[in-house]
Amino acid sequence: MIKNLKELKRTRPGTFHIIIFFAIILAAVLIFLLMMATKKDVKKRRSTLPVPAVSTVRADAENRRIILSGEGTVKPLRMINLVPQVSGKVVSISDAFADGGEVEKDEILLKIEDSDYRIVVKSAEANIMDLESRLQMAFEEAEAAKEEWSLGRKGGGDPPPLVAKEPQLAAARSALTAGKANLEKALLNLERTRLKAPFKGRISSKNVDIGQFVSPGQAIAAMYSIDEAEITVPMRDEDLFWLSVPGFTTENEPGSPATVNAEIAGQKMSWPAKIVRAEGIIDSKTRMVNLVVRVDDPYESTPPLAMGLFTSVRFEGKALDGVIVLPRSSIHNDDTVWIVDENGRLRFRKVKIARFEGNSVWITSGLDKSNIVVTSEIKAVTDSMKVNFRSAKGITE
Repeated sequence: MIKNLKELKRTRPGTFHIIIFFAIILAAVLIFLLMMATKKDVKKRRSTLPVPAVSTVRADAENRRIILSGEGTVKPLRMINLVPQVSGKVVSISDAFADGGEVEKDEILLKIEDSDYRIVVKSAEANIMDLESRLQMAFEEAEAAKEEWSLGRKGGGDPPPLVAKEPQLAAARSALTAGKANLEKALLNLERTRLKAPFKGRISSKNVDIGQFVSPGQAIAAMYSIDEAEITVPMRDEDLFWLSVPGFTTENEPGSPATVNAEIAGQKMSWPAKIVRAEGIIDSKTRMVNLVVRVDDPYESTPPLAMGLFTSVRFEGKALDGVIVLPRSSIHNDDTVWIVDENGRLRFRKVKIARFEGNSVWITSGLDKSNIVVTSEIKAVTDSMKVNFRSAKGITE
């Protein structure tokens, strides 16, 4: 037979290839039928999406107070230049009248030579005595003229002003008044030879000494008050809502209390303070408002709240009752939180936010204190979707 196939291949080459092709097709069909006859039935299964697991916290209400903070530099309530009101040579200086010296109110800081001013006072006093004598003489002359007028006129009546010497009396009285004014001025100038401290304070600089001649209006020293100090603290405009600022956010209420903190001489110190006013101008670039905080008796402590010291200020703002504090990550789309209901399904809730405080958010309405709030992110979220949430005991479905 092989011989015949070889002969057939030699005699008819195309017939051989056709026979091979059909043999392969027949074998493939037989294999397919065998596979179909022996395959097992595949059961259909319904695919399910995995339930996401989320982190949660319980919405517990509590009472909180708004705490704000800022920074500023200590400045004196009053700072002035000391100037004499009379001229003369300085003859004595107080020991406290030195750079950094502390002085009390009305303390004599320096004395100007007063010999010339005492002479002026004595001259004014003598002039007063002369004018009083002249007034007395004018009065007696007027009385004599009136009496003479009465004797010469039987019909009686008041004499004319010129006869009664009324112009002379008025001139004498005016001269006496002017003389008394000159005496008061002389006494005042004599008093001004003693330069006194206008308030309790410290001398920041002094540029006069004994023997120096001083003139009126010449700045001889600078001093600042130490009974009160002020700190200017820039604050955001929206933060003022939580503070009591006299004349700005309130009319008659006292300013919000504050605490001034600083480190000086290697020690951390604190001083009680209060808001007294706002400068009233909003910075057009930073949108900040300068609050002025006042501290009483800054130099009573040791070390003191020195002028020029850089401080941090902590303000006690309004109190919020029943506020719910949550992580900032629980807020979505500015005012929405996700909660998990009793069936383990996620729900959207609109809330009212009072304030963001660091990594926390304070919510005043929109939640119940028993709500379970989602704090983690979900890539694809829908209202009423099923979730697993992590509680203190593990994952709950």
